[in-house]
Amino acid sequence: MVVDDVHITYRVNGARTGRGAATAALSRILSRRPGRDGGREVHAVRGVSFAAYQGEAIGLIGSNGSGKSTLLKAIAGLLPTAGGTIYTRGQPSLLGVNAALMGDLTGERNVILGGLAMGMTRDEIHDRYEEIVDFSGINDKGDFISLPMRTYSSGMGARLRFSIAAAKSHDVLLIDEALATGDAGFQQRSRQRIAELREEAGTVFLVSHSNSAITTSCDRALWLESGTLRMDGPAKEVVAAYEASTRTK
Repeated sequence: MVVDDVHITYRVNGARTGRGAATAALSRILSRRPGRDGGREVHAVRGVSFAAYQGEAIGLIGSNGSGKSTLLKAIAGLLPTAGGTIYTRGQPSLLGVNAALMGDLTGERNVILGGLAMGMTRDEIHDRYEEIVDFSGINDKGDFISLPMRTYSSGMGARLRFSIAAAKSHDVLLIDEALATGDAGFQQRSRQRIAELREEAGTVFLVSHSNSAITTSCDRALWLESGTLRMDGPAKEVVAAYEASTRTK
């Protein structure tokens, strides 16, 4: 997969209001131009380029608003690029979006719906159903799989999404913060499954605010800041440089 000089912009609608702390922080890292409707154009990713290879697990790190999740959505084809090109082999799958789960449906129905959204057949879903539920661990303290997903905690929902996505091999799997949930046992199962996906010639991207999750699950990392690529290299070296920069601020 190749990301070549990619720029991503999007419009934030609504009238301008007072510049509170959150707004002031956003203005420092994003450029904005007023639109005719009073909205703002956000330049979220700025000229990012890199190549990813089969079997790699690549972590994306950076502060809030640095463009990590936006870049994943563009790779998945969910956001258009304003400039540059993204070349991929096969269809990238963004965990938690392709598995389009619905709050009013039970976990059981969502396993079926999510599996179909990830490209699995009904027979494949049937064969892997127990494995998906067991992997997620959401039934460890009760029969939650038979309850509507709106009754789940955010962590339970994230674990079920990861379990559905991990049940299928992917050319490119994009994971946004899923490994920040769950106990140590679930996190260990998740890291093992990522390793298996890599062995199946897939490429895995992981966005996480947990630097330890990046260094234990990935051998390479990309550091994004203010929408630009600050560093690309071995995960431990990139994480160390990022942590050093945060200590000096």
